[in-house]
Amino acid sequence: MKSLEKKIGNGTARIGVIGLGYVGLPLAMAFARKGHRVAGFDIDGPRVRRLRRGESYILDVPSAELKEALRTGHLRASTRFEGLSGCDAVIICVPTPLRKTKEPDVSFILESAKAVAPRLKRGMLVVLESTSYPGTTRELVLPIFEARGLKVGRDFHLAFSPERVDPANPEYGVQNTPKVVGGITPACTKVSALLYGRIAQKVVPVSNAEAAEMAKLLENTFRAVNIGLVNEMALICHRLGLNVWEIIEAASTKPFGFMPFYPGPGLGGHCIPVDPQYLAWKMKAMNFEPRFIDLAGVVNASMPEHAVSRMAEMLNEGRKALKGSRILALGMAYKPEVTDVRESPSFDVVKLLLERGARVAYHDPYVPEAAFEGRRLRSAPLTPAAIRAADLVAVLTAHRKVDYPLVARHARRIFDARNALKGLKGNIVRL
Repeated sequence: MKSLEKKIGNGTARIGVIGLGYVGLPLAMAFARKGHRVAGFDIDGPRVRRLRRGESYILDVPSAELKEALRTGHLRASTRFEGLSGCDAVIICVPTPLRKTKEPDVSFILESAKAVAPRLKRGMLVVLESTSYPGTTRELVLPIFEARGLKVGRDFHLAFSPERVDPANPEYGVQNTPKVVGGITPACTKVSALLYGRIAQKVVPVSNAEAAEMAKLLENTFRAVNIGLVNEMALICHRLGLNVWEIIEAASTKPFGFMPFYPGPGLGGHCIPVDPQYLAWKMKAMNFEPRFIDLAGVVNASMPEHAVSRMAEMLNEGRKALKGSRILALGMAYKPEVTDVRESPSFDVVKLLLERGARVAYHDPYVPEAAFEGRRLRSAPLTPAAIRAADLVAVLTAHRKVDYPLVARHARRIFDARNALKGLKGNIVRL
């Protein structure tokens, strides 16, 4: 095991990254920049081919940097997992979606572990970054590895380190976001902390893998519950005839004891809507009812319906029905400045509008095409004519690239679900 620590310390450890998406690719590039030889693996053939051409599909990874890493041999990508046998450390960064029944889908984790198992060797470190319920690393991944006859903490190391990627965040990235690590044994924690110390300014070791898994769920449950709270506040303020954005801004002037969260037409992304459900599923299996998580989920899930109802009210005031009205939706990504549409509430809103007979077009500088149960829409140019042609413009994702003054000047009526038109004048109704 000392040889692995030495390789990590002098930068000669060969790193394998399974899953080259929003988490895996920036992580692979971080190790490559530190001089490590990194082998990336993904089952998505077109994605791997794009990488090999030096084309980045992640906004946080410039194509120029990717091409340089490929040119120098510090990064290579493959769909064939045989290359895992040449790695000293393997990091698993695969998706963990929810099934329609809201049960955890850990199939990608299991398939990744099964790919590593026949290539597991003495001295290897394996780290799981994919978010899951507490116990996943020990109860699901470890048995697959120890079935090979090797002993964790003695022959190989296994740990969990939650991903903390925030796409398009200009302030925090892999390097300056503290890295939590928890191993199956203290020795596993020590080696994994040493590995992440190569790329992260601060590493936070915790007592075990379960603590690291739970820390991630607490982070995202905290956000989901507080977003649920502020969404309910938006509903309350609407009933009281108050501007929830003004209320939040006023409350935010308190220098202690308050942290601002903001309402919206729903909850999106691959983490916040999903991760708390992993914890809820685990606790329900233990006969514990996670009331805050469930209630926040109900409130957040109701927001697309509320947004559509507010749009219908605006149209009714102008003596127009929602059915047949032309709606221009601004923003389909789940958050500003990203291409990711996973769990985006904009899709839920547009789907409801289409079901109720509205004629919907959308504009998103990051999402050129979007599908809605058989219907495929393309992002329309944001022109004065397109804005004037809409009976209502709905701001669903507040991309900074959108010309909101142009929208305010030409739109007949605007439903602003993100307060993107703050300070602008026009026929604007805010969530």
